Amino acid sequence: MSEQQSGTTASARRRVVIVGAGMAGVQTAVALREQGFPGTVTLIGAEPHQPYDRPPLSKAVLLGKAEGSAFDVDFEALGVGLELGREVTGLRPGDHALDTDRGPVPYDVLVVATGAEPVRLPHTEGVPGVHLLRTLDDAARLRPVLAEQHDVVVVGAGWIGAEFATAAREAGCRVTVVEAAERPLAGALPAEMAAPMAAWYADSGAELRTHARVERIEPGTVVLDDGTRLPAGAVVIGIGARPATRWLAGSGIALGAHREVLADDGLRTSVPDVYAVGDCSSFPSARYGQRLLVHHWDNALQGPRTVAANIIGETPAVYDPVPYFWSEQFGRFVQYAGHHESADTAVWRGDPAGAAWSVCWLRAGALVAVLAVGKPRDLAQGRKLIEAGTVLDPARLADPARPLKAAAA
Repeated sequence: MSEQQSGTTASARRRVVIVGAGMAGVQTAVALREQGFPGTVTLIGAEPHQPYDRPPLSKAVLLGKAEGSAFDVDFEALGVGLELGREVTGLRPGDHALDTDRGPVPYDVLVVATGAEPVRLPHTEGVPGVHLLRTLDDAARLRPVLAEQHDVVVVGAGWIGAEFATAAREAGCRVTVVEAAERPLAGALPAEMAAPMAAWYADSGAELRTHARVERIEPGTVVLDDGTRLPAGAVVIGIGARPATRWLAGSGIALGAHREVLADDGLRTSVPDVYAVGDCSSFPSARYGQRLLVHHWDNALQGPRTVAANIIGETPAVYDPVPYFWSEQFGRFVQYAGHHESADTAVWRGDPAGAAWSVCWLRAGALVAVLAVGKPRDLAQGRKLIEAGTVLDPARLADPARPLKAAAA
């Protein structure tokens, strides 16, 4: 047998096991087949449902406009084995084996794609009427709440809180959003960029209470730390998410400050033959000079191509994307690309009190991030300029009538 034939045969015998059947896991399986991987691919998911996309849960599924959001992927035709409703409980790298509630699963290459899990408000588990919104089952439990137009209290004015509040108002619910910080999106955007978004709540008929902390939740009531009692037929907790990596305890895989898997620039973990992709992992960005932990859909879509290329090994790849996400809230389409923390200059394009505006962040003159509200062209052009490291002229950039790309210095 020739060396080439021997290599092909060995590759065909390799077993790739992917833990997590969300976007990152599904796209890893798809990318492996698209890039010609001939071996066995098995996708393990904790939920019993066909693998599905999450963004529609806070919109179409929640409002009853769609029954589900299953991926349009023919797993059988791709030769991808599905193990659904199977809980992974541990990892033994020395044995190249996963532990699950149905017994061990051997692997040659493992991909960790378990995503993130919602942060729970302390002492609320089991309290009637308290909900999270992360899974298809969560959305199914919340649909009748919206259909019956209950008074709803949302805890957290981040992206998911705003999207749920938008859907609840569209359904005709009375909505109060409680936020401990002084503004919406306190952990995501600088104060001056997030401040204009506070008015969106009132415009939609929702009440936003900032500097407000939940003391406790009783059936039908949310009690704030100042004694205020808010009527609540339902309470939705949206105070963030953290990497779903508890099952990796004792595995030897290096984790970061947020319990995320520390992947390298090829999305390999600290353990041989184990990769990590999507919300559960961070990666070093040469573009931004720091490690990034990105909890957004596009990261789970893009990373799998790098993982697949490095598993196959013929054309090794480096992962250093321009992060991107979007949010639909209160009748506005909000998009963001890049990473603004290292910027030294911010340039506004348009009036933030208006329907369409954007903000561009520069570092040493080069565009590093853009926030676009109702300005998809600014976002599309900005994303390309960030990728190219283009230096822009701030004066021309500040003219919203001028295309963003025309501000190139």
